[in-house]
Amino acid sequence: MPEGHSVHRLARQFDDVFGGQVLCVSSPQGRFAPGARLIDGHRLVSSHAHGKQLFLGFENELVLRVHLGLYGAWSFGGDEEFSGASSIGAPRKVGESEQGPDTGEGPYAGPPEPVGQVRARLVSAHGWADVRGPSACEVLTIEQAALIRTKLGPDPLTAAAGEFEQSKGRGTPAGHQSAARAARKEFVSRLAARRTPVGIALMDQSLLAGVGNIYRAETLFRTRLDPFKPSSKISSRKAGVLWDDIVAIMADGVRDGKIITTHPEHRGEGPVWPENAYYTYQRQGRTCRLCTGQISMAEAAGRKLYWCPDCQRPARD
Repeated sequence: MPEGHSVHRLARQFDDVFGGQVLCVSSPQGRFAPGARLIDGHRLVSSHAHGKQLFLGFENELVLRVHLGLYGAWSFGGDEEFSGASSIGAPRKVGESEQGPDTGEGPYAGPPEPVGQVRARLVSAHGWADVRGPSACEVLTIEQAALIRTKLGPDPLTAAAGEFEQSKGRGTPAGHQSAARAARKEFVSRLAARRTPVGIALMDQSLLAGVGNIYRAETLFRTRLDPFKPSSKISSRKAGVLWDDIVAIMADGVRDGKIITTHPEHRGEGPVWPENAYYTYQRQGRTCRLCTGQISMAEAAGRKLYWCPDCQRPARD
């Protein structure tokens, strides 16, 4: 499943290639046809990410919400106006895979015939975007979209960027800092109220929006937290350190287009990504980059959890 940094990159991409344009929206597969008719022929006026969910706002005050889930993916194509677009989502192997747009051969003549089960297709004068296999694809009112977002935890990337809901440019640097502090405080408070192990709690999108399996494993290692420690037993200071680290590595992911959490001095020979990108994720049985121990892996709440038993001993918390 694409983690939060990928969806923030998608939001920026939609703003870049479709922002302010009238879009033709359809559902080649047919499942999204009623929703497509509601926004077909309307102008895209906003593009926001909250955690792993994308919210596209249209001029008729309706919002397209897309959650890719485990199997969803966006693909893009078009003319030279789409040179900066990339396809994001499944299928994935390690980390994140982004590919350039399908520009075809010769002059751009519009979108190609749909391939596979295309749930929704968005088309502008210069290009197109198809989404396949999302876990959610629906058209909502502004109020309905806002209600969904209130059920999500704070988004580290939104806090880092100082974004305001419906701000329309009214934010100030001081206000951005205040919003970031408020998000950090909210996370610390929510974490303290959980009795579940922190390694499980971090995957709960109502606690923290956008963190997935890779960021979960990597930030717990970087902050030397035992993934099995009850969340309520983590000090406010340590919870704040955890939040700050998540903000930092996810912001790096938006910038780099892939998840790289290792410091240069901890990498081995060869390319940085993917071989030297992680401390623990999918490195079970291999030697820890910081000690002589081995990385462990276990099933936790239906997902694979990776950690170093030596570096992340409870006594280090």
